Amino acid sequence: VQLQASGGGLVQAGGSLRLSCAGSGRAFSLYALGWFRQTPAKEREFVAAISRSGSRKLYADSVTGRFTISRVNVASTMYLQMNDLKPEDTAVYYCGARWGPLHSDAATDFGSWGQGTLVTVSS
Repeated sequence: VQLQASGGGLVQAGGSLRLSCAGSGRAFSLYALGWFRQTPAKEREFVAAISRSGSRKLYADSVTGRFTISRVNVASTMYLQMNDLKPEDTAVYYCGARWGPLHSDAATDFGSWGQGTLVTVSS
């Protein structure tokens, strides 16, 4: 599967954005999916992940209660609704895929990284 993230932009603290991750190729529904983010100062870090059916979701502690991950398999698309954004959420956001069940939140467990989308939150 090939993935492409979009929807990033500049937003003030407290604002909202919705990121999209479009998949191409067949068998989108057979992949667990995740959102990760990266800044120049940090390694790629886990944000949220979702199982193949969407029934299981994982979140990083830093985004729990503010971000919501979802997917629409018939449209081969995953979303990340981000509310109450904070300056520390500023990063390039990437979506990744893992063939099979949702196993962990480790970036090394995911692949098919597409081009990321930049989210900038101003204070």
